[in-house]
Amino acid sequence: MKIGLKAGEGLFLNGAVIRAERKTQLELMNDAVFLLEGHILQQNEATTPLRQIYFILQSMVMDPTSAPMMRDLFEMVLLSVRRGFSDEEVLDGLDEVAALAGDGRWFEAMKLVRNLYPIEDDLMSPTHNRKVAARILAAV
Repeated sequence: MKIGLKAGEGLFLNGAVIRAERKTQLELMNDAVFLLEGHILQQNEATTPLRQIYFILQSMVMDPTSAPMMRDLFEMVLLSVRRGFSDEEVLDGLDEVAALAGDGRWFEAMKLVRNLYPIEDDLMSPTHNRKVAARILAAV
């Protein structure tokens, strides 16, 4: 697998943080656990339910030895998050995330969660909340 890095860009690779001094391309010749810097979520950025799930999955990717402990947290948070959403696309996505994580395919689960961010952002937007409130008032 080939990975291109821009000058100054970082990469998490099997527990090591690597920073490219200049534009470079790496070729991984065997299986490795890696995350590009742009896909790493800092703890203080895990401010929404889906981002919290992503952070937990990321933690399992970055530290497989803590994965069993994080797995329990993941399942607890996932259950709680599912209760907070009624959007079918998000719920279906979370079912798939659970299945991927259950198979140890954490990176793929992270990618799926990232793809759900725009829906979550829309559902949590003030505009969406005003539309919902207007529908409730219209029904009364």
